[in-house]
Amino acid sequence: MNKLRLFLTVVIGCLANQAFAEGTHGSPINPVTYTPGITMNQSVQAGITPDKAVAILQAGNERFQAGKLLKRDPKKLVRQIAPAQYPFASVVACTDSRTAPEIVFDQNIGDLFVTRIAGNIVNDDMVGSLEYASNSLGTRVIVVMGHSNCGAIKGACDGVQMGNLTGLLSKIQPAVVAARTPGERNSKNLEFVERSGWANLNRVVSGKIC
Repeated sequence: MNKLRLFLTVVIGCLANQAFAEGTHGSPINPVTYTPGITMNQSVQAGITPDKAVAILQAGNERFQAGKLLKRDPKKLVRQIAPAQYPFASVVACTDSRTAPEIVFDQNIGDLFVTRIAGNIVNDDMVGSLEYASNSLGTRVIVVMGHSNCGAIKGACDGVQMGNLTGLLSKIQPAVVAARTPGERNSKNLEFVERSGWANLNRVVSGKIC
């Protein structure tokens, strides 16, 4: 049976301006220890380091894979986080409907600052959003999340021409060219598609797509 797999790379360990030690008005923050499912607020966020943020995401994905998602009260969560947001991680993800980051990482509403675009590439507008998340909201890491069987990667492998999508796929093309694998160089060759996906992810992380 086919399984959808995630390709993950942590881009940056981010420390927002004084975010670990001070609030927006310079007042001290007393960190609160993170526990799975806790509502994210300034005190909880203050106790999360970049390494801890990655560990939280890994543990959440393990719960997702095991089918042991945490039980939540969405209405209660929305009320609790309505006054302000304190996400602990930024995620760059594909728009694929099967790869919602909050679900595959088993995180609450308000835990992640997510930017999504087909093929999980980045542009200047997305970089600006990520800078805002880091510098103003205090996210600790940026994670780029690709996945197997990606329609955008397949489209780039096949040289698809489709209106405005053509320009987006052109940004993935260099990764397709760089992918090395035996066999056909099109979407029928699943190994070629997967290696193109990894090459695309590495280009995003290295800043070659923007």
